Amino acid sequence: MGIELYLLILLVFLIIGALIAVETKNLLSSVISLGAIGFGMSIAFLFLRAPDLAIVQIAVEVVLLIFLIRATIGRDVIPTKGHIHWAALVVVCLLTIGVFLFGYYAFGSLKEFGSPIIAAVEAAPSNKYLADGLKETGSANIVTSILLDYRAYDTLGEATVLFAAVLGALAVLRGRAWSKRGKDK
Repeated sequence: MGIELYLLILLVFLIIGALIAVETKNLLSSVISLGAIGFGMSIAFLFLRAPDLAIVQIAVEVVLLIFLIRATIGRDVIPTKGHIHWAALVVVCLLTIGVFLFGYYAFGSLKEFGSPIIAAVEAAPSNKYLADGLKETGSANIVTSILLDYRAYDTLGEATVLFAAVLGALAVLRGRAWSKRGKDK
């Protein structure tokens, strides 16, 4: 099977997870579905040979899951009564096994540690950056020249996303502080 088929199956999994997150009535189930989507995206990044994005996605996903689960854990606690839905349990187990198999295949398809991917493709932009970086940018530090000259818009976009995330977190925390202050009076 080609990598396109694996990505297509993963895309279907992500779409199903998104639909579950939007349509479920239980807030905790929605958060868990969002977590599955995030970890599925990290596996997709591994398939697309972008391990740096996969690592960032996993780190962000773990932190978000901790905060979101903590925020929702006490909101809609529903005591379980009655029987277990075995069909749902089987589906969840199969999906979990499927995600682990995709992750295993994605990690197996990565190059051996220490072998540069750059060497496999001569026309890669990174080879041009290394060869002409000092001459074109005047920066002796190749990382700085890539971040601030060749990929400046990308770096600006990343900084904007981080800034927006910090502002969003501050807005949520400030809103909680204001609501607590109103209850205390």
